[in-house]
Amino acid sequence: MLELSFLRENVELVVERLTIKRMDARETIKKILDADLNRRETQAQLDNNLAESNQIAREVGNLFKEGKQDQANELKARSAELKIISRELNEKLEALQKEQNDLLVTLPNIPRADTPEGYLAEHNLTIYSEGEMPALPENPLPHWELTSKYDIIDFELGVKLTGAGFPVYKGQGARLQRALINFFVNEATEAGYLEIQPPLMVNEASAYATGQLPDKDSQMYYVGLDGFYLIPTAEVPVTNIYRDLMLKETDFPIKNVAYSQCFRREAGSYGKDVRGLNRLHQFDKVEIVQIQHPDNSYAALEDMRAHVTSLVRKLELPFRVLRLCGGDMSFTSALTYDFEVFSAAQKRWLEVSSVSNFESFQANRMKLRFKDSNGKTRLAHTLNGSALALPRIVAALLENNQTPEGIRIPKALVPYTGFEWIK
Repeated sequence: MLELSFLRENVELVVERLTIKRMDARETIKKILDADLNRRETQAQLDNNLAESNQIAREVGNLFKEGKQDQANELKARSAELKIISRELNEKLEALQKEQNDLLVTLPNIPRADTPEGYLAEHNLTIYSEGEMPALPENPLPHWELTSKYDIIDFELGVKLTGAGFPVYKGQGARLQRALINFFVNEATEAGYLEIQPPLMVNEASAYATGQLPDKDSQMYYVGLDGFYLIPTAEVPVTNIYRDLMLKETDFPIKNVAYSQCFRREAGSYGKDVRGLNRLHQFDKVEIVQIQHPDNSYAALEDMRAHVTSLVRKLELPFRVLRLCGGDMSFTSALTYDFEVFSAAQKRWLEVSSVSNFESFQANRMKLRFKDSNGKTRLAHTLNGSALALPRIVAALLENNQTPEGIRIPKALVPYTGFEWIK
């Protein structure tokens, strides 16, 4: 959530930046500032009432001591009147605060000034690419046919048990999943991240704090009886570990890694882009999260980008890094890098990671603060990245490494799988 003080002082800047995210925010900002002005005026009236009530309380006692009961009773009547007015002002204040907050949470984070303009995939800026396209055998198979041929992932069985988008991993497919999870977590812990095993469900406060609510309400699975949400990413519970905390400068950097299953409704997804592992409702992902001092958050973002680069490089996959345009960025992000790997049999790029800096946007919602060296209270910066999401990594690994003899496992994974080939 944008800081109200920043919004008051930078209306034109916020309006301009949010147009890059394809939002005309001027009317919403006007309503927010009008509600804020009314709120502050109401608070001032309430404060004046309280001051007058306190003064009357002191005077009434003195008047009774002096035997001036008539004057004391007049002041008591005024005190009763002030209590009624104060109750009404409190109710008005609560309504204005709710109105202001309900409007504030509809504003996305402002993108950084150098964010590319645009709203389509082709408007994203490719900033780095690496790797050679694999030479595949004649008539290469897409991964959904390879998984059937080698009996390692059963999509139809998942439909029987749950529905589309919930595959069942079998044999070497299940072992490949575990191998990738362990590989990604181990690489992160060696890079200084503390491993966390979070819950797979969160309460409404947690979903709100990291920006999933109300923006992504329709994309989350909701457990109505208990009021819990299945997590779309480990970012949500891990970042919320630090909700309502007051940190010290010496606490930075905070670096966490978590493996979790993730759940997304993916409403509105259809067509060829959702075949096989391309888009699932339940999937495995390893997430890295950093809580940073504002002065160091963009250096941390580059460090996270380098970490993800090392992972896809070790998996021997051709990849590219994109700097997302404003219209393709998430609601909460100030700057995002997407990683895509090339899926040779499908002849298309698949997104496997987003690495983002949210600056103080999430921290403001969750009241994640710290005391700086001057004793001033400031908001921390939060960052997260997929390191990595498994489904499309598996799709690319299977397709790019298929041979007439079987599917080759990259060398970095062999110590984790215990086998060099899927046959």
